[in-house]
Amino acid sequence: MVQSSAKETLELMLGHLGFVFSIEEQTRGERQVLNVLTRDPGRLIGRDGHTLEELQYLLNRVTHGAEDSPARVVVDVENYRMKEEQDFLVRVREIAERVRRTGHSEKLPAMNSFDRRAVHQAFADDPDIRTVSDSSDARLKQITVELRQPRSK
Repeated sequence: MVQSSAKETLELMLGHLGFVFSIEEQTRGERQVLNVLTRDPGRLIGRDGHTLEELQYLLNRVTHGAEDSPARVVVDVENYRMKEEQDFLVRVREIAERVRRTGHSEKLPAMNSFDRRAVHQAFADDPDIRTVSDSSDARLKQITVELRQPRSK
């Protein structure tokens, strides 16, 4: 069997589902991004991006196999993920400022590896704030935002 590219596989998947679309290949940082352009983005994005998340998960499973490997290809629809990531990082920075102000750590909602990586990278060089992922085997994990040096009481 000839291994097809992630783009070709995604085109087959969406074509079989009856979507009218085109796909732009992009590179964001170190990631290959397949941005789907369609007249009906809401159906592919789903509520809070859940359908898009599952589509990306399925594409990566089909093209790369291993269940616990990180997403190698990011699937986006009409740049939804890029906009959401920017909004998400603004909210996380607000939480970090609250942690910086109060000294009390806060847990973020469970998220996929792509989002967790973005959070960890956003605070990698921050002298006051560190981020710690839960050590579970779950695909969606929580991150705790805390002070690097806890305040003495």
